[in-house]
Amino acid sequence: MKITQRIFAFHLLNDYSGSPKVLMQLLKTWGAYGYSVHLYTSQNKGFLSDINHVIYHKGWYKYSSNRWLRLFFYTLSQIWLVIKMFKTVKKTDIVYVNTILPFGAAFLGKLKGCKVIYHVHEVSIKPKILKWFLFKVIKMFADEIVFVSKYVSDNYCIKNKKTHIIYNSIENHFLNIAEKNREKKQKQNNVLMVCSLKEYKGINEFIQLASDNPKYFFQLVLNAHQTEIQQFFKNVTMPYNIEIFDVQTNLHPFYQWADIILNLSKPDSWIETFGLTIIEGMAYGLPAIVPAIGGITEVIEDGKTGFMVDSRDMTMLNRVLQSVLDNPLHYTTLSENSKKRIEVFSADFFAQKSLQILT
Repeated sequence: MKITQRIFAFHLLNDYSGSPKVLMQLLKTWGAYGYSVHLYTSQNKGFLSDINHVIYHKGWYKYSSNRWLRLFFYTLSQIWLVIKMFKTVKKTDIVYVNTILPFGAAFLGKLKGCKVIYHVHEVSIKPKILKWFLFKVIKMFADEIVFVSKYVSDNYCIKNKKTHIIYNSIENHFLNIAEKNREKKQKQNNVLMVCSLKEYKGINEFIQLASDNPKYFFQLVLNAHQTEIQQFFKNVTMPYNIEIFDVQTNLHPFYQWADIILNLSKPDSWIETFGLTIIEGMAYGLPAIVPAIGGITEVIEDGKTGFMVDSRDMTMLNRVLQSVLDNPLHYTTLSENSKKRIEVFSADFFAQKSLQILT
């Protein structure tokens, strides 16, 4: 009798950001190919909630605005992970650690003699001592490492480990919806940004951009609840041409509305390692403006599918935005190139590569 291979995936905080969305795609792929898929994550609602054929193990993690308390809760959550899952995980299982944060899963995997695979999304970890510690854990306990971009791989520069670069992908279902909903518009004047509620994501720059360009309309979709958003913007005067939305489970209407998509992360505070919302926007034929550093530079082709601009340079940012939206012929070329570029991030290639790593 053939024993079904079990995979235990570990993710710290389930929400509607990029890394849980990527893991969701992996879980669905593994399940479709006959693996027994287990998931240990927090009980928050997010992309990892209610996935068919996934066996859930409830994790514990409490977020705090106080960084020392947050660090304490984080450490406690990893100790609890090891204690709770010690009897459940067996030597024959594969332990899949999504992001570098669930270090307890790597400890557990090595204690049990499992194959440990890391999926590394991030480079901007603070404080530095935590990044140093998590880096050491990867070097000691990982058997194989998946990086979301060449930039991330080069940043870690890990030798004597089997490493892979697998770009994040777009599900075929998403592409099908995008192809049906794409619209040709007479005029381009709608600007979209989707991000976390963090100052280093360039939120203030986006608002300034709206203020500088009253002839355009701006939408900002934040991975946060309304109360958090109100607190963040309580002393900010909003220009009339911007709308702000809280966390969304369906971004298709926003991509359909938009004419261009932005990522304005500040390179001195946060390095984008990929940019999943950018490729989702490209599926709708949206040109993109992104930072000039990080893995996100592997997503777009500068001058062909969008532009790389430092968000701290408001003069250049305004100039590039206006050059894209005010030139219909140039816009059409960028849009068509974006739709072609999306083929690089196919779900089929993503699935094939992820399955090869498991065997």
